[in-house]
Amino acid sequence: MAKQIVWSKRAQNELIEIFEYWINRNKSNSFSLKLNSLIEEQLNLLQENPKIGRKTDFENVHIKVIHKYLQYYEFTDNQLYILTIRHGSKNPKTLKL
Repeated sequence: MAKQIVWSKRAQNELIEIFEYWINRNKSNSFSLKLNSLIEEQLNLLQENPKIGRKTDFENVHIKVIHKYLQYYEFTDNQLYILTIRHGSKNPKTLKL
């Protein structure tokens, strides 16, 4: 059974910032649209197979690499909870969940 996807407010804001960055950088929304499709594709995969993400040092938190971004999430029997999404080049020591 597919899990319900729930985005934290933080993750929603980060995703908007990511899309805005690429729109401003490229003066086009084409890459943001492609990235959004890729994220949706990976979320669909995670809905059915949440354990495919790599475990992190945080209890019950997994990570899924999507393009150059790291999506941190938790899951229960019914929900896939997206905690944060950030660029892979950011210092992992600055991550706070």
